[in-house]
Amino acid sequence: MTSHQSTQTMKPATAAKKLGVYLEATPAEFQEGVVSRAELNALQAEPPAWLVELRRNGPHPRPVVASKLGVSIAGLARGGITEALTTEQIEALKQDNPEWLQKERATQAEVRKEAVRIKEKRAEKAEKDAPKRS
Repeated sequence: MTSHQSTQTMKPATAAKKLGVYLEATPAEFQEGVVSRAELNALQAEPPAWLVELRRNGPHPRPVVASKLGVSIAGLARGGITEALTTEQIEALKQDNPEWLQKERATQAEVRKEAVRIKEKRAEKAEKDAPKRS
């Protein structure tokens, strides 16, 4: 008996998400086809010019925009940012530093600080609860 392994494929939206690019800005042939795992790996290993350009200048999907601004995706929505932004638009936002962005960055900093505190507390508890060896 021989085993036949089928090629794993994904929708273009999934591939775009894994590549960190905005699907609507990708070439039509990328948007209309399916992407195999091997093709995705090839795109990541040796990105074509269009992928390099998208990653550099955008438009960027919301998770990338949020990361570049140092806020959460929900924070973007609260700030009224619901569409993909280019690198230039992101830089302009950073320069303008509107009140909502300052507030969301502060909120995100608090969330990160709290996550570190919880992690340290769990590590202390695990260390304390670990069985003592003699």
